Amino acid sequence: MAKYKLLLPKMGESVAEATVIRWTKRPGDHVEADDTVMEIATDKVDSDVPSPVSGKLVEQLCKENDVVQVGAVIAIIETAEPEEAKDTAVAPAPPVAAPIHAEPAPTFHINEPVAETQRPFFASASAAATPPPPVEPERHFFEEPEPEREIIEPEEPKQPVFAEQREDVTPPVPYIEQLVQPEAPKAEEAPRGEGRFYSPLVKNIAAQEGISNAELDKIPGTGAEGRLTKDDLLNYIENRYQPAASEPAQAVPEAIKEEVTWPDLDIDVSAPHVVESVSAQAPETAEPEPIEVNPEPVIETPEPEPVFEGPKPEAVVETPKPGPVAEAPKVTAEPPKAATSMSGGDEIIEMDRMRRLIADHMVMSKHTSPHVTSFVEADVTNLVLWREKIKGAFEKREGEKITFTPLFIEAVVRSIKDMPMINVQVNGTQIIKKKDINIGMATALPSGNLIVPVIKRADELNLIGLTKSVNDLAGRARAGKLRPDDTQGGTFTITNVGTFGNVMGTPIINQPQAAILAVGAIRKKPAVIETLQGDMIGIRHMMFLSLSYDHRVVDGALGGSFVRRIADYLENWDPGREI
Repeated sequence: MAKYKLLLPKMGESVAEATVIRWTKRPGDHVEADDTVMEIATDKVDSDVPSPVSGKLVEQLCKENDVVQVGAVIAIIETAEPEEAKDTAVAPAPPVAAPIHAEPAPTFHINEPVAETQRPFFASASAAATPPPPVEPERHFFEEPEPEREIIEPEEPKQPVFAEQREDVTPPVPYIEQLVQPEAPKAEEAPRGEGRFYSPLVKNIAAQEGISNAELDKIPGTGAEGRLTKDDLLNYIENRYQPAASEPAQAVPEAIKEEVTWPDLDIDVSAPHVVESVSAQAPETAEPEPIEVNPEPVIETPEPEPVFEGPKPEAVVETPKPGPVAEAPKVTAEPPKAATSMSGGDEIIEMDRMRRLIADHMVMSKHTSPHVTSFVEADVTNLVLWREKIKGAFEKREGEKITFTPLFIEAVVRSIKDMPMINVQVNGTQIIKKKDINIGMATALPSGNLIVPVIKRADELNLIGLTKSVNDLAGRARAGKLRPDDTQGGTFTITNVGTFGNVMGTPIINQPQAAILAVGAIRKKPAVIETLQGDMIGIRHMMFLSLSYDHRVVDGALGGSFVRRIADYLENWDPGREI
């Protein structure tokens, strides 16, 4: 029975590791091809790992909640394929060494006599280098001639090949161990340097903490091929300043404890003395003088009576700068946490994995980007009436329902083409203007969590393509069928708060992007309509657009103009448009 090593498959360009959520198969279970063996989770989405072969699951090489690198072996599956097939494929390899033993001593016989005109072969190295003339040796041991051994070509004279002269055996060289050998490059240092890969999440955390690329290159990574993972960087940041703060606090109190040991002192009350470390070095005299421990302070002992009434070393020995030494342990104390009030009927709910990721990502975004939000109210009456007119025929022809989301995405894409500096990301002090326009759309899940699938190259899709992409991603997101790559690479995000009846919102930027648009609910409201005959009041379909942007790279002029441009495209929708 052959054993198949199941590897963790690649799940996207920037996905380097995954967390094991649950094993769906146990050791001893039969596995069919394409059956789900385990469920994994990345930073964005959960997915299944299928088995490419049929067989029996023999061994699980990782446990639940373990972080596994892409390409690592996660399980062993025993298949029905005979193991001899592997041996047959590998068997031809050993004959490579056969030519070494095929012809023992090719060219000459060792026991044959050598002519007097020919110098012995082992006489010297120079003699071995000079080819001997062709000589017909006398044959005392063999009756039948061997042509291949008695004919010597003048151009390429053949000589006896012994173990000392074979190419595959290196002869011992005296004092070779004293030669300086060049050090081979370490394998773990290969991925570092300018070519080392860092995921966008690692770059964002490093930029937030002020860690340069040179410092990143020095951090050892535990990922595939030495790649630096998020956990490696967080552990480095956590331990970054601990040694400097903790070592003095531990070393100084120990020095004080060793310096003063009052029960062991043999003090003569008739003469002043110093502490044990000083008295051990001072000569014994009738009246010893106080000895200085440091250049500045002088240790003096008071009257003997107060010393023995209460052993209080801090009151007797004057040490230089005792304040910081005494207060040092208090520096490492953790700040008090805010008290949480709970009653007997309260319920404690542990965050699931996705909720913890969302919480961390939102807090990181607020710490990273100074958020500014601009609002615009848009009259989308023409857009609403147009959709009502064509949605029935569109669904019958395309088999897809057309919602407002693809219409909003089309307006956003056109506005980004007009103002491409919205489609940027920040990398330290650099602004990266993205070539592709990848629109993420926030989608609420039945569990109450949130996920943002991405429409790649949305500027290359027409309205029909956008509609199909929106419906496909939203449906797979709610069914939990998204692939890890479906949530990667977004450059701008749209969130529809109007789905829940909200008229506006202040969304949090989806890092590392620079802006996010919230579209509110469409409401019928009385509004002023400008006509050629004058102003009039009418019932219009109105909505609010809210744009949150990163004030590090997007100022109010650009942010306000961009959201106004989106509203213009929506308000000027052609009611006679054909699709």
